[in-house]
This record gives sequence, structure tokens and C-alpha cells, in this order.
Amino acid sequence: MSENTASPKHLPLEALHEEAGARFGAFAGWRMPLTYPAGVMKEHLHTRASAGLFDISHMQLFEVQGPDAARFLSHACPLDAAGLGEGRSKYTVLLNDEAGIIDDLIVTRLGAELFMVVANAGNAATDEAHFRAIAEDFNVSFEPLERVLLALQGPDAEAVLIAAGLDLSDLVFMSGTEPKDGWFAARSGYTGEDGFEVALPVDEAERFARKLIADERVEWIGLAARDSLRLEAGLCLHGQDLDQTTDPASAAILWAIPKAVREGGGFVGAQALGAILAKGASQKRVGLKPEGRQPVRAGALLVNEAGEAVGRVTSGGFGPSVGHPVAMGYVDKQLSEPGTRLFTEVRGNRIALDVHSLPFTPQRYHKG
Repeated sequence: MSENTASPKHLPLEALHEEAGARFGAFAGWRMPLTYPAGVMKEHLHTRASAGLFDISHMQLFEVQGPDAARFLSHACPLDAAGLGEGRSKYTVLLNDEAGIIDDLIVTRLGAELFMVVANAGNAATDEAHFRAIAEDFNVSFEPLERVLLALQGPDAEAVLIAAGLDLSDLVFMSGTEPKDGWFAARSGYTGEDGFEVALPVDEAERFARKLIADERVEWIGLAARDSLRLEAGLCLHGQDLDQTTDPASAAILWAIPKAVREGGGFVGAQALGAILAKGASQKRVGLKPEGRQPVRAGALLVNEAGEAVGRVTSGGFGPSVGHPVAMGYVDKQLSEPGTRLFTEVRGNRIALDVHSLPFTPQRYHKG
């Protein structure tokens, strides 16, 4: 294994996290807060009960603007960007020619010729190069933005933002707006809870973050609890549950690609995806509930009763809200029905897992 000598990128609000007692670790090339003094379990449960504040400034915002903006995005992604109403957001994917998932994204339409794209940290450079190559054939500008991105998640999120002077109560799940000059806000998130993501200029961010964290309902939440929250909610992590070797059908995210778009083609990877759909995916992403209290981690091999390899775990850990281990992985299609019993090995011990429907916890998005 070669040693990565590249120094990590630093969050603009890093000093604020150090002040809060964060324990840091490397993630996607960034020095990120993993946990705070309360610990993963309390951070997780606090988000579900009240309001958790996440610094996700490692993620990349791209502004897409110009007469061909909608046409460009509908070619780059399996997306009907022209049919996306102003202020509406859509979960989509960036595919390669083989229909492998380069990244999963959220695209928000902010104007007739203006869109915001939110991309994952580890893929930002790859995404940008891919988008720019496609943009050469369109009358469009594609620009990365330098912003602090904060996510406030949980049942108290809306009230906390109002108390801090930012009223986003008009937004419903998967909608967005520009509340101030240089700001972008969306009602979405990665926890299964109601919540918001707010991007704002770096020089305004510390004051706003301090205002939020001063509210007794708010606690800083690190990457470790972010992972357990999204896993309970059945949400994918690119680089684990999704990558360029997985396609939208196998990943069970075909719901993100409208049928008319799938049938119409015209997007990168359309031919390959059509062939996969015609043949049928051989594997499927499923939820997995291990027996007992021992978590099963990413990379674990899944076998059937006879000990034959039938899949792999891509994400796994303990679910604090449900009180038992939770996992996701890919299994042979014929074994993807909930209740199907599979097995894996952890430290020499055989552990049984049952295929489980997703999500593990009810999603509580504000749909209006």
C-alpha cells in the first residue's frame, strides 16, 4: 500500500471545531471532525431528537449557468432538467459510458438558466473534469464555488434557523433557494430527518455557525454519527455503496431516473444502462440486519447456507436509534427478498444476517 503524502485540506471553520473539542481524522482528502466530546451515540440520538449541526464544507458546489444549462445537465446526467421546476431539487447520478456511477449528486434549479449542483468531496475533481469535457459542446458556464456548507438536521432544525434569522419554512423536502446574496439553502439532508443544508460565503460563516451552536437545541455532529444516521436511513455513500463498478439498477436507485428519461436516452451511459435493464441486473443493493450485537463492516463477504459467495457488505455499523447492528450490501438478485438468511464471518465467528427492507428507521422529511 503506497503512502499518501498529500496533506489534507482544511475546513474554513476548523478552529471552531477544535474549540468544540472535535477529534479529527482524514476523509476524502480533508481533515474532518469525526466525533465531539459527547460521542457518536449521543450525537446520533441528539440529531434524531432535536437538531444536529454538521460542517460538510468538504462537499463541492458547482454553479451551472447559461442558455444551454438545462440541456447540458440532461445530457451529463439521466435527468429532465428542463422539466425541473424553479426552486426544486432532484437527486441524480453522473454516469460513465458503461453506466457506472461516477458520483451521486443533487441538482437544484434556481432560475431559467441557473442550476446548483452539490457533489461529493472525494469525487469533486473527477466530476469537474467530466462536466467540463461535456460542457465544451454547450453554451454554458460551469464554475466551482468556494462556500462553507452547513447541514442542520433534526425535528428542531426549522425553528432553530428561524431563531437565527433565517426563515426557510416555505421550503419543502427537495427544494432550494438563494436566501441572501452568495447564499444557497436547500431542505434536504443525509440523515432521514427533516433538515436543511446552507451554503454561505466563508467570511460570513463563523458568525452564523456560532449563532446556531449557541442555541441549546443544537449540538455539533461529526462524520461518525453522520455515517450511522445515513445508514439507518438507507442512504448510500459513494465510494462504498456506489462507485464506477455499480450501476443504478443494481444500486436500487432507478427511482432517481424518470422512466421517460430512461426510455428517451440522450444522456451519457444511456445505451449501457438500457442494455443492463433489458438483461436485468445480476445483483441488488439491500439492507442487512445481523443477528446479535456484533456489527458487520464494509468489505465482509456474504455467503449462503452452503458457504458459497453470494455478495458483499458495503456499509455496516451499529444503529443507535434501532438498537441493533445495521448494514447494506450487494447480493445475488434471487437472494434480495427481505427475510432471506445469509452469513458472514467476523473475527473467525460465523454471523447470520437477514436481508432487511430499507430504511431501518422511518424517514421524516418535510414534504409539505
